[in-house]
Amino acid sequence: MTLEQQIQEDIKAAMKAKDAVAMAATRAIKGEILLFKTSGAGVDEVTDGDILKMIQKLVKQRKESAEQYVAAGRQELADNELAEAAVMERYLPKQLSAEEVKAKIQEIIAQVGATSIKDMGKVMGAANKALAGLSDGRTISGIVKELLS
Repeated sequence: MTLEQQIQEDIKAAMKAKDAVAMAATRAIKGEILLFKTSGAGVDEVTDGDILKMIQKLVKQRKESAEQYVAAGRQELADNELAEAAVMERYLPKQLSAEEVKAKIQEIIAQVGATSIKDMGKVMGAANKALAGLSDGRTISGIVKELLS
């Protein structure tokens, strides 16, 4: 079963269970998939990798929105955003810890032969491919900068 099919099944399950948070979260993912398919990029089939990137983006948006709601004193809205993010994170692979990401990036730096911050582009390209879905870009970028400085 593909990730897209799993999401469709989870929408049905959330509807039957009358779980509003899960329904909103899975429908948001499904909406993002439909937007991707109809974006005019000539892509009819969406890979699981594409869906994982979409989910990461949606989770990031939910967390940023929650921060803004908290800053504005709207905790109930922040709680809803965080609940949706938690539902979406169930589809993502287990995120690596900072130490695990650092170890992987050190391996990538050795493979690429990077020696200075000027090589950050090469390292980031390889790191983003190797760690896709396992860590967010901000964490990867910060660790690469730290190791190359």
